[in-house]
Amino acid sequence: MTEPTDITPQPSATPRCWALIPCAGTGSRAGAAGPKQYQRLLGQPLVMHTLAAFAEVPRIDQTLVVVSPDDQFFQAPEFEKTSFLIATCGGSTRAASVFNGLNALLAEGAVTHDWVLVHDAARCLITPQQINQLLDACLIDDVGGLLALALPDTLKAAAAGRVAATLPRADKWLAQTPQMFRIGSLLEALELAGDAVTDESSAIEAMGLAPKLVPGSAQNFKVTYPEDFALAQAVLLSRGGSISGSAN
Repeated sequence: MTEPTDITPQPSATPRCWALIPCAGTGSRAGAAGPKQYQRLLGQPLVMHTLAAFAEVPRIDQTLVVVSPDDQFFQAPEFEKTSFLIATCGGSTRAASVFNGLNALLAEGAVTHDWVLVHDAARCLITPQQINQLLDACLIDDVGGLLALALPDTLKAAAAGRVAATLPRADKWLAQTPQMFRIGSLLEALELAGDAVTDESSAIEAMGLAPKLVPGSAQNFKVTYPEDFALAQAVLLSRGGSISGSAN
């Protein structure tokens, strides 16, 4: 008698985790001479502090930095031995840069069910602990999620430069990054949402899904305005950095 064939489905390969850093912005609000992500803090380009945090998380298989096609910053000799990947496919909007970057990850061997953590290059105060916190919360989640901060201040709506209303803050959160989703889901969401979305969660939400909110830190702010550079440097110094060296 012929033995029955075992047709039990085999478990799929464990999804990998990738990091994607859109780095194609001009940083016009920062008031710097060039893109803010390349301005130096403690002797290092701002983005290098960002990348150092991801390099300390073993569960991140690879990090991809998305730059503009004409960006030659990472061609300098000092970056010859870096472990992260560079993709010169940055677009005119954040959404376009992320969408192009996701396709670049697929070209590098990622698959659609892998996870991707999208993080702002200018959030240079992210820590490995915060990245691991997001991973712990989202690896077991069906949708994914993002670091966010419960709104600490009273929120006002404005009209013509005057207060129009005071809004309840009990259910309000400030979105941060990283934002962590499946590559395939995020690609589909961004393609449907277009360039108007300002973060990945918005695109996922537009598909009727509810990303998980993972408590972040007030120190994980995005360097945006001129005074933010001094504040970021002060935080890095408080973590044991020095002007002549790098800080993680």
